[in-house]
Amino acid sequence: MSASQPEHVAAQPFPDIEPYAHGLLEVGDGNRIYWETSGNPDGKPALVVHGGPGSGGRRGSRKNFDPAIYRTVLFDQRGCGESLPHASDPAVDMSHNTTEHLIADMERLRVHLGIENWLLYGGSWGSTLILAYAERFPERVSEIVLVGVTMTRPEETEWLYHGVARFLPGPWEAFRDALPESERDGNLVAAYSRLMNNPDPAVRAAAARNWCAWEDAVIAHETLGNPGQYSDKPDAALLAFVRICTHYFANDAWLPDGQLLTDAHKLAGIPGVLIHGRLDLGSPLRTAWQLAQAWPDAELHVIDESGHTGSPEMMTTILEAIARFGRQ
Repeated sequence: MSASQPEHVAAQPFPDIEPYAHGLLEVGDGNRIYWETSGNPDGKPALVVHGGPGSGGRRGSRKNFDPAIYRTVLFDQRGCGESLPHASDPAVDMSHNTTEHLIADMERLRVHLGIENWLLYGGSWGSTLILAYAERFPERVSEIVLVGVTMTRPEETEWLYHGVARFLPGPWEAFRDALPESERDGNLVAAYSRLMNNPDPAVRAAAARNWCAWEDAVIAHETLGNPGQYSDKPDAALLAFVRICTHYFANDAWLPDGQLLTDAHKLAGIPGVLIHGRLDLGSPLRTAWQLAQAWPDAELHVIDESGHTGSPEMMTTILEAIARFGRQ
């Protein structure tokens, strides 16, 4: 493990390209996940694992991969983006949307595409899912690049939805007080999850807006990144995002507390790059630091200017890591 500042290199995202193949993959329980591939059909396989959970539909990560070198795979996790059915519909059963289901979906997609092993790239919730998949199927992972490292432990969820209140008391009180009075002294995440399953569409819409207002408050200081990104979604995407987020976080992502850190030894031999912003208020550096301590094949880059949503220096570091693995 090494903790260092990255070298400054001239690196720019690649021009956006259209996928050369895409489809909907049947994964069971009535779910079909959207996938697409772009770049070089014979290139080095790389899978982009989006955050949220529930933030599917974004395709900008294609531009981080040299299309002459990489065969880049994007997919939308269950219930969001272009995957079906969409979690914005309250009739959609969420019991078939868990971390175990997503791990199985990723492995099914790998087999469907005929890929032996692949580089995994993702951030925030995506880093949790990548770690869970890689510890289950280490032989299928060539390298890992994680940005804004999380492991979705109870202490991390408690910090983001309760602890950060000491820095943002006004926005947090608004977040809390948007709940029914009887719910304000308990588990706020679970309370919001109940609201997101309320039969009244007005209740669900208000809960989604209030949830995202809090998320945006936590990243409002990140002027070099993308402040306001949580609320900046179409209505259906916003509803699906909050419903899936609250569903996962209220259940601690169905991961035993500390499992991903305890099982980090299973990543031995997989080269990794962990990239984390020092100004990340919602997901403090401690998680990335602990993972780097437990995973000797990973190097940790701390970006002083960046929070959770990135910065120019963070983007340079991401591009350099992906390019380096492409050269290898």
